[in-house]
Amino acid sequence: MGVSSFSRVYDNLFFFFFFMTVFTISNHAFAGTTRHYKFDIVMKNVTRVGHRKSIVTVNGEFPGPSIVARDGDRLVIEVVSHVPNNITIHWHGIRQLQSGWADGPGYVTQCPIQTGQSFVYNFTVVDQRGSFFWHAHISWLRATLYGPIIILPKKSGPSYPFPKPYKQVPLIFGEWWNADTEAVIDYALINGGGPNVSDAYTINGLPGPLYNSSTEDTFKLKVKPGKTYLLRLINAALNNELFFTIANHTMKVVDVDGVYVKPFETDAVIIASGQSTNVILNTKSEYPNATFLMIIRPFSPGHPFDNTTSAGILEYEFPNPNLTIPWHKLQLMNPTVLHDQNDTSFATKFSNKLRSLANSQFPTNVPKKIDKHFLFTVGLGTSPCQHSKTCQGPNGAKFASSVNNISFVLPTTTSLLQAHFLGQSKGVYSPDFPSVPLYPFNYTGNPPNNTMVEIATKVVVLPFNTSVELVLQDTKIIHSERHPFHLHGYNFFIVGQGFGNFNPNEDPKNFNLFDPVGRNTVCVPSGGWIALRFVTDNPGQCMAHALSLGGPCKLGYDDGLGSLRWKVA
Repeated sequence: MGVSSFSRVYDNLFFFFFFMTVFTISNHAFAGTTRHYKFDIVMKNVTRVGHRKSIVTVNGEFPGPSIVARDGDRLVIEVVSHVPNNITIHWHGIRQLQSGWADGPGYVTQCPIQTGQSFVYNFTVVDQRGSFFWHAHISWLRATLYGPIIILPKKSGPSYPFPKPYKQVPLIFGEWWNADTEAVIDYALINGGGPNVSDAYTINGLPGPLYNSSTEDTFKLKVKPGKTYLLRLINAALNNELFFTIANHTMKVVDVDGVYVKPFETDAVIIASGQSTNVILNTKSEYPNATFLMIIRPFSPGHPFDNTTSAGILEYEFPNPNLTIPWHKLQLMNPTVLHDQNDTSFATKFSNKLRSLANSQFPTNVPKKIDKHFLFTVGLGTSPCQHSKTCQGPNGAKFASSVNNISFVLPTTTSLLQAHFLGQSKGVYSPDFPSVPLYPFNYTGNPPNNTMVEIATKVVVLPFNTSVELVLQDTKIIHSERHPFHLHGYNFFIVGQGFGNFNPNEDPKNFNLFDPVGRNTVCVPSGGWIALRFVTDNPGQCMAHALSLGGPCKLGYDDGLGSLRWKVA
């Protein structure tokens, strides 16, 4: 359907659906500032690691422009497409309270924006602050179509629970393919194998001096001695969890996914695809007469991945403003410790240190009484190779990701949200997604003989204000691996995690219900499980899905997604 008519339909439908609560949102909107942005989606020739190609960008920028607002502000973002691709934009981590039509996933909350058309995303930031990001939410376009979202505290409300930093700097991590990423994923979908891994990692779009032909394409963070900097780390990579470390410096973690945490010092940060972490960097008290490498490299205790390392430069401003020394003429300090790319021990210890503040100013309202329990297995399976050909997956089949052995397939002529509100869901989706695996087995042991998945469009339907416990269980079908898992429209509390199979009788005894960390994106441990709790306080169609369509997570084959949709009525 046309985008303009789609927008008009939603304006009317949601006015009536949210009539009883629209006044609450209006108060938030009027209390803040309305900020306007325009995103022109255009092609741009860009060269990285010696390879030049045309990529999809916003306003010709790579990465795209930053969106900066305060808690309570209203954002009005007009997106105009000048490219041949279908386009949607997702505002990753923004809850979209009572504005679910602006969330952005294609064929879930909206039809894609077509060439020459536009769509206005209009939403209010409600009770959120921190580091987030926007990205394309269709196919693999988010490989180049992404940028930071910085939400500052209200001027009149509580500020940071730590001293105000001298300066704030977003560092957004990405991946670079020399090939056209749309061709990469199209080939994988057709042939049923894993897509090619990326050729480089980037820091603010630049790969850095450790890659060929990239010395000039290096991000440099200039700092002053004796100052405090808030580094806003955002992992926009498609596939990989990443280590981040700075030579001869430690960092203090203070925030993850827009949720303040009890501060702790660390020599490295591990951050999954789709996650953000804010860290405090205290610079050295005196000019060090050296520069320092800032390193990102993958954490992947599983299977094929881009095992290269990207670097930026931390450079201190010279004390004499009339005299400068080029950074490459100073001593370059390397990190004394680089964590192994399969350092599961460090990853586990790091995640266990993440605890919410749980105080009167920033309370932790974790649900104690649960209305609905779910156990979702996440992992790989297979699906038949089409057209009597042999595919590149196991036994000539295609890789297929699944949740509870169901590989989700998106509609192609309408969106789930539109089908629901027009009462036309028949033939589009069915509300019978299973709450537990239909065929239980030893999830982390030997896989069953039949690895075929069901291809379907099924959703979970939940009443408003339901307290939910969701356990995500990795499986060893094909092989075990870590899965970044993102829930649209919600933050959740991580109340427990472990290795092996989840034991519903014993494991809940050890749940942390006092100060669990809140997040919007989590990584399911390889060969393990993770338990989440949240309350369905945001009506609409909300995706719950793995972020990657390939690489270590190998998700999204057979035109399906390792995902499902929550429908809160």
